[in-house]
Amino acid sequence: MQTAQLDAPAAGTAAPLLSVRDLTVRFVSKEATVHAVNGVSFTLDPGEVLVILGESGSGKSVSLRALMRLLPPKKTVIGGSILIAGEDVLAMDERALEDFRGGVVSMIFQEPMTALDPVFTIGRQIAETIIRHEGVSRAAAEARALELLELVQIPSAKRRLASYPHELSGGLRQRAMIAIALACRPKLLLADEPTTALDATVQIQILLLLRRLQRELGMGVIFVTHDLGVAGEIADRVAVMYAGRFVEEGPVGEVMRRPLHPYTQGLIGSTVHAGLRGTRLAAIPGAPPNLARRPEGCAFAPRCSLADDACRAAPPDERRPVPFHMARCLRVDA
Repeated sequence: MQTAQLDAPAAGTAAPLLSVRDLTVRFVSKEATVHAVNGVSFTLDPGEVLVILGESGSGKSVSLRALMRLLPPKKTVIGGSILIAGEDVLAMDERALEDFRGGVVSMIFQEPMTALDPVFTIGRQIAETIIRHEGVSRAAAEARALELLELVQIPSAKRRLASYPHELSGGLRQRAMIAIALACRPKLLLADEPTTALDATVQIQILLLLRRLQRELGMGVIFVTHDLGVAGEIADRVAVMYAGRFVEEGPVGEVMRRPLHPYTQGLIGSTVHAGLRGTRLAAIPGAPPNLARRPEGCAFAPRCSLADDACRAAPPDERRPVPFHMARCLRVDA
């Protein structure tokens, strides 16, 4: 896949669509407290696509669910602030959240078979979402459902309205889930590895579809993945996450061509591409840390060949060799 061209962010005057400040997420139980997200801050402008990259267990999906408060409330402690379209998400009561989810912010989940209701048709699931948030008649909602299936390029869309999830292929189920997520014209779309379960050909189709819809509808999008090729295809900006923190962030072309953090360099170096034929694939040694026992210093230090005592003493602060490219590493010149 081709990466986007490097462009420094334009200086805009409009308020950001999303503003996250010092977001923390802890899962508390009798056995342990897991520090899943540890001080994440970022903004997202209307119409911008941010891709969050990282290994499994780095906190990507937890961060996305925290934005919609979809985490189990009895075991989860969320700190910091989350403002979406000017609304304080952490201050909302349950009734306000029900109106907010789907109407202002929607999510595409990783596995459509577990996210779609198996006992209702695709058409009914889309129509019920529209009726709940927009209060239109069933006839109007069903007409809109047909428009949405055509928008996401499902063949024989009218016939598919009466199909149940198990009657559709994986790619069509994912398109149906995208249609549900777009049903009420959200301002912010969250996509949690929506192409992971699909084969390569369908994955590319879904990525191109999402990018086209994002541009046509003017949505802000946060896309979670561990695939660098996906990031290069869809992102405007990339944030690399490790042990619950953003360790690098910047425009996709800048990060891909000039990665600053050793973890980002390791991810890029361990990515399979045609030029590696006949050579041994590089790999990042070790495993991600146990977030129930956070290290004192840089969380990546045990796996980093450049780490020294200073790295292990305290978590590194943000460093910006250029204003729009950030990395948390002592080896980066500020």
